[in-house]
Amino acid sequence: MKPEELLEKLKEKATPRASRTLEAIYEICKEQEQRGLDDFAIATIARLGHKRGVPKAQSIRNKTGEPYRALLQSFAEHHKSDKPPMNPKGEDDWIEEIGNAKHKLLARIQAAELAAANKKLREFVPPGTRIEVRDYQNEAAAEDRPLSPLERRALEYLISDEFLGKWGFSLSEYGEIIDSSGNVVLRPATVDAVKKALTYL
Repeated sequence: MKPEELLEKLKEKATPRASRTLEAIYEICKEQEQRGLDDFAIATIARLGHKRGVPKAQSIRNKTGEPYRALLQSFAEHHKSDKPPMNPKGEDDWIEEIGNAKHKLLARIQAAELAAANKKLREFVPPGTRIEVRDYQNEAAAEDRPLSPLERRALEYLISDEFLGKWGFSLSEYGEIIDSSGNVVLRPATVDAVKKALTYL
């Protein structure tokens, strides 16, 4: 049974509140598909939908959350059986060589997230911009190369309220920078790295 068919069937016996929750879960799962992701895990959907009426992960795992789990499972099974190639250009053909099904799935998710992150970075960094990455392991200490005032202001702006507000971003409870839809733009380590650079350089 397709997810949309199961949704209507589940709503027939659901309360108005449960029907709204089912619809919210369905919409978030469709958004996951549109992003090329096949992650329909309870924790993921609960996190993405915490501002849209989706219960916490533990509530979905409880007995009362059985309809929600059924809908998530339907998406997972449907996506697994009828999923188009995530990378039609062959950039990640190596993933198909992974023998372990679980590892292959995780690799696909990571590849999709990397592609999304690269797309976001292209919005922040104009094409043609030169970015130098230096390894000071065998050179003088990094403290001898402090940030210039211009570099410091650029890093400070990246984690400022002004920058977050301009792009509609916010900090999640996990310390991630997320957009208005709950999608992760910058992982926690990125923010920590910027703060560390501002402290020690």
